[in-house]
Amino acid sequence: MRTIELMYPHILQQQELPETVAAIGFFDGIHKGHQKVIKTAVSEAKKRGMESAVITFHPHPSVVLKADAKDVKYITPIREKQEILQQMNVDRLYLITFNKELSGLSPQAFLDHFIIGLNIKHVVAGFDFTFGHKGKGNMQTIGQLTRGFFTHTVIDKVEYDAEKISSTKIRELLATGDVTTVQQLLGRPLYLHGTVIDGAKRGRKLGFPTANLQFDSEILLPKTGIYAVKVIYKNESYDAMASLGFNPTFHDENQQRTLEVNILDYSHDIYGKELKLEWYAFIREEKKFSSVEDLIEQMKKDEVQIRQYFKESH
Repeated sequence: MRTIELMYPHILQQQELPETVAAIGFFDGIHKGHQKVIKTAVSEAKKRGMESAVITFHPHPSVVLKADAKDVKYITPIREKQEILQQMNVDRLYLITFNKELSGLSPQAFLDHFIIGLNIKHVVAGFDFTFGHKGKGNMQTIGQLTRGFFTHTVIDKVEYDAEKISSTKIRELLATGDVTTVQQLLGRPLYLHGTVIDGAKRGRKLGFPTANLQFDSEILLPKTGIYAVKVIYKNESYDAMASLGFNPTFHDENQQRTLEVNILDYSHDIYGKELKLEWYAFIREEKKFSSVEDLIEQMKKDEVQIRQYFKESH
């Protein structure tokens, strides 16, 4: 998959670009609803003997349009987005910088520049996709703006438990720690990449050596707590327990959240290595223990619970 980064106005020449079928949207999370849009574009492209593309944007429009939304977190930051789209056999990713100039384009100007101008012959989008200044263009009116250059398909909502699957719903679930339901909406575990960095090495003294993970600051994490996770390293998958939080037993001051992972039955040195971490289940809230012994006792219980969880879910 080729990633092509664009700003408005781009300088690509329509006649030099392949005829393309494109899925368009912000696609944060690439959940099952987004997947339906993207898969439709990929299969339509195959049918027509064309290339498939995904057109998406960065940063989130709210960063540009709302004064108080500078620190937006993403369910799938760009790297994760690229990985998932690659796995879905998308040929090219158009990554468009969302800025003030872009937000001011009329719906017609937007389509002329980013659809007709990119030689896109068929557009696939969700029923609620909007485009152009203040979102005035939508999938109900797009047919009036094609100038005869492209056709389009509208994908209806995809539901889980009689509710529309949406990035907003996933954000709500992450805020409660419900990574198990998030997995149902994504069709895969929520994951992140992290590099093992130097930590306080406290876990080793407690009998639970942990890997301290440094990760993309743009990634949206679930709420603070203890989780059942899997760690993927060198294509091997390991059951693990993760502590996401502030280590209140050892810290009174409110410092940054850390992510520490105890990989079960694994003792090799992975300092400086990159791991992939998949979230599976919320185990308990983080709490402050009155003694280190109480903390160790609780960690032993957590380990038993997490081993049991993975045993039952295998």
